Amino acid sequence: MNLNLRKAVIHNVANDTQEQLENTIVDAIQSGEEKMLPGLGVLFEIIWNNASEDEKKEMLSTLENGLKQ
Repeated sequence: MNLNLRKAVIHNVANDTQEQLENTIVDAIQSGEEKMLPGLGVLFEIIWNNASEDEKKEMLSTLENGLKQ
């Protein structure tokens, strides 16, 4: 992933409230557009890098369970 894309995504949401961030995520998922996936990946990277080990385990468990549905 291009570093400029990361910077652009972060710049675009850096001052957003939690509600705005949620709307961005929900809109990206609901749109189903492939072009939104890199941005969601950048947001997930930020979440992952700032999560505790317990939070990471919970995310992995949620992901694993979601993939089995």
